[in-house]
Amino acid sequence: MRNVQIALTKGRLEKQIIPVLERIGIDCSELKEKGRKLVFKSHNANISFILVKAVDVLTYVEHGVADIGIVGKDVLLENEKELYEMIDLGIGRCKFCVASIPSYNPDSYKKKTIATKYPNVASAYFRQKGEDVEIIKIEGSVEIAPLLGLADAIVDIVETGQTLKENGLIVFEEMHDISARLIANKASLKMKKDEMFSIIDQMEQALTQRG
Repeated sequence: MRNVQIALTKGRLEKQIIPVLERIGIDCSELKEKGRKLVFKSHNANISFILVKAVDVLTYVEHGVADIGIVGKDVLLENEKELYEMIDLGIGRCKFCVASIPSYNPDSYKKKTIATKYPNVASAYFRQKGEDVEIIKIEGSVEIAPLLGLADAIVDIVETGQTLKENGLIVFEEMHDISARLIANKASLKMKKDEMFSIIDQMEQALTQRG
């Protein structure tokens, strides 16, 4: 059996996917007691893991360093890569939304300025609506942009809405549902077909049974 390398998004998704992997019998003890390590092996399967930032999951899978990746749909929507999206894992659920201060008018014909960490997602959304907007990319806390007059509204990921509420913003439009996806390298699916589909099929069954 050839080794299958899985790239995991560090943080919340990493913690949420471990129970799914354990449910299909994959030992994740190294992952759970990782310390500062970033590369791990399963003790009972020919599987190894790497822990990286979300956008780097795409890069490692695209270049074949990782055969499988676990990453949020938001990252896939923002970054176009040559990858196969295999399963909606149904974890890490949230939404892309348009939000602003209560006085914002989404139906105004005035050209709007939109602040976001996701310029490609925002541009595509407003283009589909036929709206010409100016996009400003923000790397940090995007919620303050409407408060300080930098932008009319923001496009951001909303889970509970608590951060928006605390900053006096409200959701005006829900854009896309987001959840974690299992992605695969195209070449790996041919070269390690049996090994990869064994993992993918078992994960799909485990998620169906959970649901």
